[in-house]
Amino acid sequence: MADAQKVQDPGPHARKYGAYQTEVYGAGMLHGIKPTVTKDPNKLEQQAKSVMSAASYAYVGGGAGERATMDANRLAFRQWKVSTLLNDPRLPAKVLIFGVADTSNAPSYLNPRPARYAVRADSIFHKDGELATAEMAAEIGVPFVCSTASSFPMEDIAAANDRGAGEGEKAHRFFQLYWPQTEAITESLLSRAKKSGFTTLIITLDTWSLAWRPWDLDVAYVPFFAGIGNATGFSDPVFRKHFASISNGKTPEEDVEGASRAWVGDVFSGAAHSWEDLAHVRKHWDGPILLKGIQHSADALKAHECGMDGIVVSNHGGRQLDGAIASLEVLPEIVEAVRGKRSKTDESREFTVLFDSGIRTGVDVIKALCLGAKAVLVGRPWVYGLGIAGKRGAKDAMRGLLADLDQSMGLAGLRAIEDCTKEVLRRCQYPGDGKSSN
Repeated sequence: MADAQKVQDPGPHARKYGAYQTEVYGAGMLHGIKPTVTKDPNKLEQQAKSVMSAASYAYVGGGAGERATMDANRLAFRQWKVSTLLNDPRLPAKVLIFGVADTSNAPSYLNPRPARYAVRADSIFHKDGELATAEMAAEIGVPFVCSTASSFPMEDIAAANDRGAGEGEKAHRFFQLYWPQTEAITESLLSRAKKSGFTTLIITLDTWSLAWRPWDLDVAYVPFFAGIGNATGFSDPVFRKHFASISNGKTPEEDVEGASRAWVGDVFSGAAHSWEDLAHVRKHWDGPILLKGIQHSADALKAHECGMDGIVVSNHGGRQLDGAIASLEVLPEIVEAVRGKRSKTDESREFTVLFDSGIRTGVDVIKALCLGAKAVLVGRPWVYGLGIAGKRGAKDAMRGLLADLDQSMGLAGLRAIEDCTKEVLRRCQYPGDGKSSN
C-alpha cells in the first residue's frame, strides 16, 4: 500500500487533540506510515496544488485582485508574538458559543465558505464535498458551518453531520446564508435550515456580488454557472416553483444552465440588502444570528442595534475586496467597541465576536483569541486537505491544526481558553518578518 493511502484514522470521538502528535510519530516509527497531508502550513497549499485541477486550485487559492488582502491577513498575524508563561498543567480547551460546548472542545469552526475563498461548492475539490466535511467535523468535535452555496442539499449535509457525531452524540451546525433577493426563497431556506437542525444563522454581508478574481478569470471558471454549488437552491421548493414559472414548466435538472442563471441572479444579484432588511430575517429565525463580513466598529455597533446576537470579523479571506485591511488588525478595536453588549434576544448571553480570515496554525488561533475573538472559523487548510485525500485528508489537516493549538497553549503556559488575553501578546515588528503561506 502506498504511503498516501495509509491514513491514520483515530475513530470518531478523539478529543485529546495534542495526542495526535504522538500518534503521528508512532505510526511512522513503528509502522512506516507517514501523514497523508503535510503538517507544514507553508507546504500545504503547494501539496494541494499538485493534485487539484487548475480550476479547483485557482478557486480556493486565489483572491481578489493581486491578493493584497490575503497577504495582509497573513502579515497581521506576524506582528503579534506570544509571551511564554510558566503555569500549572492546562485544562481542556473548551469554549461556550450559543450553548455549544459540551461536546466541542476547541474554539474553532469548520467553515465551508461560499463559493469563493475556502469553500463553497466543495465537490470541485472532492466528489464527496460537504458530505465528507460535515461528517468529519462531527467526528473530531468541531461545529460545522454549512454554506448556502453547497454541492448537496442542506438536509443531506445535516444527515452526514449527524452520522459523524455517532450514536448518542449531538452534532453542532450553523447555517451560512447567502441572502437571496426574493423574500419567499429566503424564508424557505431558513425554514429548511431550522428543520434540519441548524441552530445558529450566519448571514454573509460582503458577497452580494462576485469580486474581481484574476485566478478564476484566467481559467474562466465559476462553478455556479455549471450548477455546481447550487444544490440548496435547486432543491428548494419555492425556487423550483419560481423557476418553473419563468421556464415553461422546466425543472432545474432539465435546464441546469437556465436554473443556474436564475439562482445566481437571485443570490449574487449585485444589489446589497439594507440594515432594515434584517428585521425580515429575524422574523423568520428565532435562534442566534451572526453577521459575517464586519470590518469596522461602527458596523459592529449597528449589528447590535439591529438585534443581532454577534458578528464575524472577516474580509472573506481576501476573496472580495483587494487592498482591504487585515481582519486581525481591526479585531481588537471591534471587540472593544462592543464590550459589555448583550444579545438582544437572550440577555444572559454576551454579544459574540467570532473571527475569520487568515487562520493557518494553532498559534494563529491563540492570537485571535487573545485579541478578543470568542472562536475562529477555519477555511483553506481543510479545503486543501479535502483536495489532497478527501474526507481523511480534511480530517488530517484539521487534527493537525487542533493538535498545534493544544500543544502551543501548553507551551505558552495557557491552562484554558480563558487565559488567552491580550496581555499574553506583544506587538513586535522585525525587519524581514514577512508573510508565510496564504
